This record gives sequence, C-alpha cells and structure tokens, in this order.
Amino acid sequence: MPQIVLVHPQIPPNTGNIARTCAATGTELHLVGPLGFEISDRYVKRAGLDYWPYVNLQYHETLYTFQTHYKQRGGRTIGFSVRGNTNYAAFQFQADDWLLFGSETTGLSPEMISECTATVYIPMPHPKVRSLNLSVSVAIGLFEARRQLGLLV
Repeated sequence: MPQIVLVHPQIPPNTGNIARTCAATGTELHLVGPLGFEISDRYVKRAGLDYWPYVNLQYHETLYTFQTHYKQRGGRTIGFSVRGNTNYAAFQFQADDWLLFGSETTGLSPEMISECTATVYIPMPHPKVRSLNLSVSVAIGLFEARRQLGLLV
C-alpha cells in the first residue's frame, strides 16, 4: 500500500488532518524532521481528534534516516511538486510507492526532487493560485493511488 511522507512539515493542523486521512485509510505516515512544531502540539492533536491511536506513525529525525529506512524497505519515491513532470492523474502508481510532500512554505527541495524516482503535479489552471493546501494535496494523491490500485472498496 502506498505510504505518505511529509518532509519538514510546518503547520500543525495540516499534519493532524493528514494523520486523520492516514488513519481512515490505514496508510502509514512518515514525518521527516525537523518539524516546525512538536509532535505533541495541541493543534496537531486537535486536528487528528481521537484518531491518533489509529495512525501508523513513523518519525525520522533527518532526511538521511528516512532515506535509509525507505531504501531498506524498497519501493519508489514519488515527489509531489508544482515542478513535477507528470500530471498525477496520468501517473501509474504502484503498491510500494512512497508519496513525498514537502513543507507548506517551500515544498520539496530541488535536491529531494532530484532523488525521487518520479515527480508529479496536481494541475491548477488558475494562474494566481500556485498550490493547494498540503492536506488537500495529500488526500488527492493518496486517493488517486488507492483508486488505481483497487483500494477504494
């Protein structure tokens, strides 16, 4: 099953909402530090409400420790970015994909994007809107991957 990876998330309610989505879908959530908040932050907890016991949460202190972890487990890293090469809806997801999302303020770094197996974007035709909320982007990407893999039962 695809996994969600948040690299340096900054806004507690976004992470809480994403954790709730991961709990609802049984999706593993990986947080890569440094984080812009404490994981015990009340805003993170409040956004996730009472779903935190159902989140399969993995915390990686650094990008290096995350990279070591995913390389041991295998799979592709799919970076979601406004600089992505392929429309997410046209991309063929696989069950062992790691869906990477960068921080709300900077997205994925160019170095991280260059290390991804593939990069995808969510099209936004309005020229004045540069990106969607992080929790919305994660839900869009995760549910498309799950749809393709027949996991929307």
